[in-house]
Amino acid sequence: MGDEVSVDNGGCEVEYLSDSVEGDGNSSIEESLVELKPLGWPMRKLAVPELLSSVDKTQMDVGQMDKLKLKANVSEVEMMKERFSKLLLGEDMSGCGKGVCTALAIANAVTNLCATVLGQIWRLEPLHPEKKSMWRREMELLLCVSDHIVQLVPSWQTFPDGSKLEVMTCRPRSDLLVNLPALRKLDNMLLETLDSFSGAEFRYVDQGVLPANHDLRRPLHLQEEKWWLPVPSVPPGGLHEDTRRQLELKRDSTNQILKAAMAINSNALSEMEIPESYLHSLPKNGRASLGDVVYRYITSDKFSPECLLDCLDFAAEHQALEIANRVEASIHIWRRKTTVSKPTNNTRSSWGIVKEMIVDVEKRELLADRAETLLLYLKQKFPGLTQTTLDMSKIQFNKDVGKSILESYSRVLESLAFNILSRIDDLIYADDFTKHSDHTTGLTVSQTLHMQSTPFALINRRLT
Repeated sequence: MGDEVSVDNGGCEVEYLSDSVEGDGNSSIEESLVELKPLGWPMRKLAVPELLSSVDKTQMDVGQMDKLKLKANVSEVEMMKERFSKLLLGEDMSGCGKGVCTALAIANAVTNLCATVLGQIWRLEPLHPEKKSMWRREMELLLCVSDHIVQLVPSWQTFPDGSKLEVMTCRPRSDLLVNLPALRKLDNMLLETLDSFSGAEFRYVDQGVLPANHDLRRPLHLQEEKWWLPVPSVPPGGLHEDTRRQLELKRDSTNQILKAAMAINSNALSEMEIPESYLHSLPKNGRASLGDVVYRYITSDKFSPECLLDCLDFAAEHQALEIANRVEASIHIWRRKTTVSKPTNNTRSSWGIVKEMIVDVEKRELLADRAETLLLYLKQKFPGLTQTTLDMSKIQFNKDVGKSILESYSRVLESLAFNILSRIDDLIYADDFTKHSDHTTGLTVSQTLHMQSTPFALINRRLT
């Protein structure tokens, strides 16, 4: 055997037999190094091939990720092309010009996007990051048309010689300039409210997996119609005081967001023109629209909207909606008849006839004001009431794209805030029941569960 040679390998001496390298020429390098004898830490065999394989694997992973990202970007572009094609075609894919107007197409797109991405809020939990990103990205694309809705306002332009000239300049339309940033702020606040429920000390259990006599079913006997909702479950002693305090603060904040969204939506609807088709469909007089019972209450000397609502039967939501439609129709019937026709030159009306006409007009104005008050109290009593026939008719025949954007955006935010508020009420009720489980018969809950017999009742309406 040959002489031993010692080589310093990074501070670790390695000795091997010199004549093993000088062996048979047909032997490989790997065979020549088979007698490696490390004196320090043991060397891993095939370290270089493993390193090369890990590098190849990393390069392969990076390449696959790039391909996936490119594929995702292409799919998003194709999806947005399809969305904008539907908007331009007015949802008429035949291209024959039988589609809806642009305003209604945008309203439907916002409504469908909310139903697809946000859906019905069943649990108080953060929204999935992908859904949140998709919601914000597509809403910005749908709202980008508002950047080009402007109004011409007079302004003065000063020239270098000091002379001034009045010119018309383009500015964003006032209603969009005020309300659209407010709606974006409300949108972010609602998403932040959902994000704040991460790592909560309560959980949810599906009602379908609970036995009929389970304790979790008892607190929600007020929700028998909401069989699809999961049941909130709190710790045995109830929620912590800080958690309960934060929950009530979130409820108050969400309630304020709901009121703001409702105010913007109501204002946008009030500024829309009443379609002629709706006016032509109204009954001839207010009595025929309201019915004898409601008409007698409104025309009585001692009118009280609270007493009238207490006397009416609202066992189901559709009954309250029917009363709202009747009252709203009577308002426009009386408003249309308040204009006194001027007598022509060929006819001379006596003072008695003119006086009678004036008294009749004043009476109709009084009845219309009372009907508006009754409708306001009705909407306050049922905040989850769906849109009336007039509201749907306005949205369907509206041609103003700006008003359509404000109405649809505020409507979906109103629905989202209402659903979050309802889930908070359910959780507060379950917490109160758990803390007062020993005397449930005397339990009084400060918060009331709003009536909502069908899921997604506020926006699950596709107007065509």
